[in-house]
Amino acid sequence: QVQLLESGGGLVRTGGSLTLSCTNPGPTFSTYTMAWFRQAPGKERNFVAAVTWSGVSTYDADSVKGRFTISRDNAKKTLYLQMNNLKPEDTAVYYCAAQRPGATSYESWGQGTQVTVSS
Repeated sequence: QVQLLESGGGLVRTGGSLTLSCTNPGPTFSTYTMAWFRQAPGKERNFVAAVTWSGVSTYDADSVKGRFTISRDNAKKTLYLQMNNLKPEDTAVYYCAAQRPGATSYESWGQGTQVTVSS
């Protein structure tokens, strides 16, 4: 497992924007597939977006595609989630996760950062 440190959450109004960051100070960041998940109160943790080591990204199309952008800077060992046009239903704790090469699941998780969107 690797250490993941998230930041950037907060309170924003409907239609606003936030950028989440997730850093991994270890030497293996550039080889991992990285992802964002979120968990709303009383609900399961759900996939939001992922990006491979080479920059290929996938999204949960129904909920965030077109509004959220996942990206990574391997030199800075940082994962980002740019969130635009935020809606109250985006309110959740957002977690970053890491999947090592060859693994079939995400093995490392951050502590989570709260995003609250007011109407």
